[in-house]
Amino acid sequence: MVRRQFQRDDLLARVWVGHVAADDDRGLWMWIAAGSAYVDVGAADGRRFRDVPFADWGRTDKALHPYVWRGDRLMFHPPGEAYSVWFYFTDGRFERWYVNLEDPAVRWDDGSLAGIDTIDHDLDIVVESDRSWRWKDVDEFAAHLAHPDVYWVDDESAVRAEGERVVKLIEAGAFPFDGTRTEFRPDPSWTAPTAMPAGFDRPRVR
Repeated sequence: MVRRQFQRDDLLARVWVGHVAADDDRGLWMWIAAGSAYVDVGAADGRRFRDVPFADWGRTDKALHPYVWRGDRLMFHPPGEAYSVWFYFTDGRFERWYVNLEDPAVRWDDGSLAGIDTIDHDLDIVVESDRSWRWKDVDEFAAHLAHPDVYWVDDESAVRAEGERVVKLIEAGAFPFDGTRTEFRPDPSWTAPTAMPAGFDRPRVR
């Protein structure tokens, strides 16, 4: 299964490949193992996305570059919600949560490949195991908003409001910040995918 993030004008920006850990009425759980292949958009000349001045991004020639993922992540995607929650593990031990504010994920499955498509909103929340939390990428979010002709987020207040709503769940210790799946262990038969599957770069599904 692949998780795909897009930017403005349906530009494919990042793709992970992993295993479905669970799929239930609460949402989709996807395991991304350290050592897995992923691709990230950058400048065609080899610069990574954050190495390009954002004001120049719209007129920069782009390409997807291959990388190797570091760290084990269990990514939870609640249906219809404008965020995902990433569970960080190190050597099998749960460390923290990471709230990725994003468009509600759209799921697709053509029989040979399945995936979820979303658009990242940049502003995130880091949540420690004791549920203390902090905003992340606040400056980057503000800097990108200063270029509405390039940026793919058009409603700053909605993104901030969604973050505040998730903060209430964090502070209340409500699901998914209630200890659910912090003891997760991947199936020992799963291997880290070392290549992108065929069709990973198909058009965005809405």
